[in-house]
Amino acid sequence: MKQAFYLIICLSILITTSSCRKDLDFGPSSGNLEFSKDTIYLDTIFSNIGSSTYNLKVYNRSSNDISIPSIRLALGENSEYRLNVDGMPGKVFENVEILAKDSMYVFIETTIDINNLPNTNGEFLYTDKIEFDSGANFQEVELVTLVQDAVFIYPDKDNTTGIIETLTLNIGGEVVETEIQGRYLLPSELTFTNQKPYVVYGYAAVPNNQTLTVEAGARVHFHANSGLFVAEGASLHVNGTLSSDQELLENEVIFEGDRLEPAFSDIPGQWGTIWLFDGSLDNIINYATIKNGAVGILCEGNPDAINNKLTITNSQIYNSSNFGILGRRTSILGENLVINNSGQTSFAATFGGRYNLTHCTIANYWNNSFRQFPALLVNNFIVDADNVANITDLTEANFNNCIIYGNDNPEFILDEIEDPAVVFNFKFTNCLLRFDDPNNNFTGPNYDFNNPALYQQNVFNQDPNFMDPQNNQMIIGNESAANGIGNLFFANEVPEDILGINRQASPDAGAYQHTDF
Repeated sequence: MKQAFYLIICLSILITTSSCRKDLDFGPSSGNLEFSKDTIYLDTIFSNIGSSTYNLKVYNRSSNDISIPSIRLALGENSEYRLNVDGMPGKVFENVEILAKDSMYVFIETTIDINNLPNTNGEFLYTDKIEFDSGANFQEVELVTLVQDAVFIYPDKDNTTGIIETLTLNIGGEVVETEIQGRYLLPSELTFTNQKPYVVYGYAAVPNNQTLTVEAGARVHFHANSGLFVAEGASLHVNGTLSSDQELLENEVIFEGDRLEPAFSDIPGQWGTIWLFDGSLDNIINYATIKNGAVGILCEGNPDAINNKLTITNSQIYNSSNFGILGRRTSILGENLVINNSGQTSFAATFGGRYNLTHCTIANYWNNSFRQFPALLVNNFIVDADNVANITDLTEANFNNCIIYGNDNPEFILDEIEDPAVVFNFKFTNCLLRFDDPNNNFTGPNYDFNNPALYQQNVFNQDPNFMDPQNNQMIIGNESAANGIGNLFFANEVPEDILGINRQASPDAGAYQHTDF
């Protein structure tokens, strides 16, 4: 009986206390809201591609619970912006409550068709406002977005089945259906100019016997899981030139993702790869920046190509979630090539082939401490689905006047399956190399650094003095161990560095001559 009495008393106190709570009595806003920002810049977006979601925090600093009579976009339902206020989507909201000394979030995003905007000329600054209350209590926050027009390349979609077009390949005369979403470029699309950016959905494929020419200053953006595919018998020619402004890179060709917001500027793995398929030929890349892909370049097949399967010069590959360049039994000539920040290996010469790199900087300063692969990997095999290793010739892998370095150790591995029927030819000449093996994990003739047939005039484990390798600034300074160690014979083959500076008087290793920074 006593327990029942106490229970009744407690319930009475609870009901009385609840009925007297003042925090359920919301008064009108007095116009003294505070905001985390007075202007929301949604940065640059492409026409018809949704922005990231941005947030605005709204504070009620007063000691009173308030109700905001109206929160709305100034352009109302016609606005190209979308809001989510305190968990509710829309463009106009009424009687929005905020407790005393509390806050709430407003989330903002947009998708804009530039063709619906006046006088765009390829670019348009779209603005609106978020309005809070009215009259004497009126407050507002500006919204600003730069919308950019582009050339869009995307696969067709069957409106009945919803199936997206996939690539059909011709492999050695055999037609093979794939699940790679994309389509072949039309003849009118085989020149990418610098007039507008290009935005690619799926894989834009270069057809057999055709060449995709990318002009100096072109910008090519890839959506997630997208890229370029250069088919059998096709070619890719990237004709960038030296830029006067190394920040703007106005004359370089830039391949990157289609998210233009600053937060995405250095995020790896935003798109797929530039895939130079087995049988493609005479691929030439000059003055290009390739960044934020899964694999910067996948180059496979044609190890005996007369003019090399791929010639890549004066180019940079950064922030690849897997490989900067992945070669598979192929032939690559690289000069003034810089690769850095790869989730696995920056340059992988796998399954044999032929590779000649001169005045290249192959580095890896990936910020993940669990990186298991070196900056440079060279091997002569590939393991098939049955876990059987197939072995082939490494005809040559020559690294001349190069820097091979990173934040791990060792930064190059020569992974050979020995077989008297195949060759494994490589040589490092006048390079700055990082290789320290205190536990003797790497032994055998491939690591005999005193063998002049394999290693000649190299410098080991000395500081390259990069400007800021974590942020891909790979210029070397006055204190670099690469200074002056280059072989003049190879410097005469590549007389200017990646910035156009003559290196013949005293060649440094790597793609850059040293500078005072």
